[in-house]
Amino acid sequence: MSLLLTGIGELVTNATGSPDLVGSINDAALAVDEGTIVWFGQASDLPDDLRDSDTLDCEGRAVIPGFVDCHTHLVFAGDRADEFARRLGGESYEDILAAGGGIHSTVAATAAAPTLELSRLSTDRALRMLGHGTTTVEIKSGYGLETQAEVRMLEVAAGIGSATPLDVVTTFLGAHVVPTATTSEDYVRLIVDEMLPACAPLAQSCDVFCDEGAFSVDEARTILMAARHAGLELRLHAEQLAHTGATQLAAELGAASADHLDNATAADAAALAAAGTVGVLLPGASLGQAPAPARLLAEAGVTLAVATDCNPGTSNVESMPLIVALAVHEMGLSPAQATWAATRGGATALGLDDRGHVSAGAVADLVVLDAPSHVDLSYRPGSVEPWRVLKAGVVL
Repeated sequence: MSLLLTGIGELVTNATGSPDLVGSINDAALAVDEGTIVWFGQASDLPDDLRDSDTLDCEGRAVIPGFVDCHTHLVFAGDRADEFARRLGGESYEDILAAGGGIHSTVAATAAAPTLELSRLSTDRALRMLGHGTTTVEIKSGYGLETQAEVRMLEVAAGIGSATPLDVVTTFLGAHVVPTATTSEDYVRLIVDEMLPACAPLAQSCDVFCDEGAFSVDEARTILMAARHAGLELRLHAEQLAHTGATQLAAELGAASADHLDNATAADAAALAAAGTVGVLLPGASLGQAPAPARLLAEAGVTLAVATDCNPGTSNVESMPLIVALAVHEMGLSPAQATWAATRGGATALGLDDRGHVSAGAVADLVVLDAPSHVDLSYRPGSVEPWRVLKAGVVL
């Protein structure tokens, strides 16, 4: 189908090399055909042969690329509100994890949920994300910690892509935490010998939580090298709870992304920039503590993305507009940097060149904000949501 968007107050293109980073065009129009963008520019330059298309009048609103949420754990069951309150009361995440809480409690709740219920809960979350303007989402496993449970999580994640308009990218995160009944040595062996062969056909990437209380740099290297051999892209939870050297490992291996980075250093930033590894910032997970050094990373030339880290324990957030606002107010990014990171940055982290920007031939995943400018996402935090969401040119 063909569709013409008119009356665009500001069109965010994210064009490469734009002086304002987001490549804004005012008083714009945009034409879609068969799910892709075929023309965009100032409305006064609209070709005559496009004027007969069905029209969506944006009435002066801003249009941006659809949000690409490149780091989520949205397949889960259970609730950890009590843990949230305990952390606010001063308990550390490491202490809660050691006492059987944290990831362990979500593993138990997820295991207890029948597959249909787990799928319903997860699909409902995904649909709410879509309502907030997310059009592509990465979903990790990691609340199974044994082979068939991890397979089930990845199957549920893939099912979300079949049951909703969202595009889903799946990531195997069997190396989320060591189960309480085993040793790290035995569990790493299980991941390499059994989990990866079973899960690799269901995933595009492999992630490892390399941090205190989780996996060491050497253990992460072993898992990621096996994952690469299995044909998966590499990702790392890096420097979230402590500085462990995970970021340097991500750079060494040429990982697609290093995520969290709360304790990253200038040397880490230089390594990521040199390797071309995307730094994924997760401001929802760092509320109440020192956030990742976003400006340091940006000034070092690191390509940045921002994501929700949607999970039941540390960032129960489904809204990318909220994440954009937090990236500005909590991490110090500019509105343009945060918007770019939530769209083209996320697409770059996932290796998706056909979205996150407005250009001829790009997928027509678009959000019409109920505001005149992308700046309103951070200027009016929590108040600006999509007026319309388009997925492959279809108004949802």
